[in-house]
Amino acid sequence: MMVMTGAGPVVPAAIHRDADTHTDADARLGHGGVRITDLQSGLVSDLCFLTATELARRIRARELSITDVVRAHLEQIERVNPNVNAIVTLTAERALDDAREKDAALARGTATPGPLFGLPIVHKDLFPTRGIRTTYGSPVYRDHVPDEDALVVERTRTAGAITLGKSNTPEFGAGSQTFNPVFGRTLNPYDPTKTCGGSSGGAAVALACGMVPIADGSDLGGSLRNPASFCNIVGFRPSLGRVPVWPSETAWLSLGAHGPMARTVQDVALLLSAMAGPDRRAPLSIAESGERFRAPLDRDFRGARIAWSPALGGLPIDRRISAVIGARRTTFADLGCVVEDGQPDFSDAREIFQTWRAWNFMLKYAPLLETHRDQLKDTVIWNIEQGLKLTAGDVAAAEAKRTALCHRVRVFMERHEFLVLPVTQVPPFDVTQPYVTEINGVRLPTYIDWMRACSDITVTGHPAISVPCGFTDDGLPVGIQIVGRHQDDWGVLQLAHAFEQATQVWRRHPPDAIMARS
Repeated sequence: MMVMTGAGPVVPAAIHRDADTHTDADARLGHGGVRITDLQSGLVSDLCFLTATELARRIRARELSITDVVRAHLEQIERVNPNVNAIVTLTAERALDDAREKDAALARGTATPGPLFGLPIVHKDLFPTRGIRTTYGSPVYRDHVPDEDALVVERTRTAGAITLGKSNTPEFGAGSQTFNPVFGRTLNPYDPTKTCGGSSGGAAVALACGMVPIADGSDLGGSLRNPASFCNIVGFRPSLGRVPVWPSETAWLSLGAHGPMARTVQDVALLLSAMAGPDRRAPLSIAESGERFRAPLDRDFRGARIAWSPALGGLPIDRRISAVIGARRTTFADLGCVVEDGQPDFSDAREIFQTWRAWNFMLKYAPLLETHRDQLKDTVIWNIEQGLKLTAGDVAAAEAKRTALCHRVRVFMERHEFLVLPVTQVPPFDVTQPYVTEINGVRLPTYIDWMRACSDITVTGHPAISVPCGFTDDGLPVGIQIVGRHQDDWGVLQLAHAFEQATQVWRRHPPDAIMARS
């Protein structure tokens, strides 16, 4: 089994202020000369935990100025981020300038507000951001400043969002545990001795702590869903092509997805409405506008048929996860759903995922193996080398098995509208542990096998969401995963919203010890 080097303590790094950002003294200035730190912390906290949908409404109605919204979130970052290390590059001055310009346009009546107008956002440090440092969590790119935006960044800015900075991620997004040699570890806001998951871990923690109301992320084997489960927020992996991926070296590879994260399902849908829609640079993009996702999510679920799968046909699941998930079966029945035990035959899903993941790592990062091997973590090296070992026969077999699996899932879901299962197979684990090696006495052969509750779903391309479900006896968050039919992103969001409204688990915020100034 591959063992990662550098597994000793990696402490949170000091936040990086981008080259164009203000001085620390300027950072504290509030509206009309009032310093951010002079505002009542309770009022700031209340504003920062408003839903994105409500914030957007108040901004449009001019009940809140965008400048004050941005300042409040910057104060929250200043106060809380040192405790968790979620945001690693801060663009405060740029954000305040943008906020002032938008407020002025609203006052003049010349603004054309998009759906995210005035909402603060952070972008995952895997996404290129024009003029803002993007490291991919790798020392190879420690000082890299792109000259273009990723498509999701471009679209959220066009929709009116205001960039506050970049969120932490594992090196090249490898593994569902957020740490890297550039910025250090991101800590779980409900227990800082535990991991927040990954690879969109910084985004999940920033949301949980009220540092931003919306954030973007990406998902190959669970990177939107796993950290959402670990941090009591919502992470949605949309259908392949719902959110086009650009730039990309693998425009025809249908495995990874970009998507939205937020504290509520309605907010995730709002962000998705800005992200979704076709783009000529992404040949797999779905030719449907994202506007639909701004509609109300209410639906009557009486008679909707759900397949209930507590272990996806035999995966090892930690008993604490099983206890929390199992207690929620009645919630779906109370919504009127017909809940039946069962799941499609996921034979070969692990082989398919491992093959295509290795091929992807080889294609993207093999050149770095030759030039910067000493700066790559062992799991990245292992995944690249696994890709280099693949034969044409290996790839062909994986594609044939994937096609057969997708047809089995299609047939199964002609009877069942949704599949419900755990997001993660374990609760948040020790933050100093690189990855899970054993579950319920079952040894796991690679660093990504503990993520199969998500990665097995990945290979089908179906939309899947993580929604807050409950907490373990020792206070650790647990999410539940809802999978929908082919391209039925809307249905998944509707059922997730209904579950969220019935349970209200999302309202439990991190403890005061994390939210206080360090």
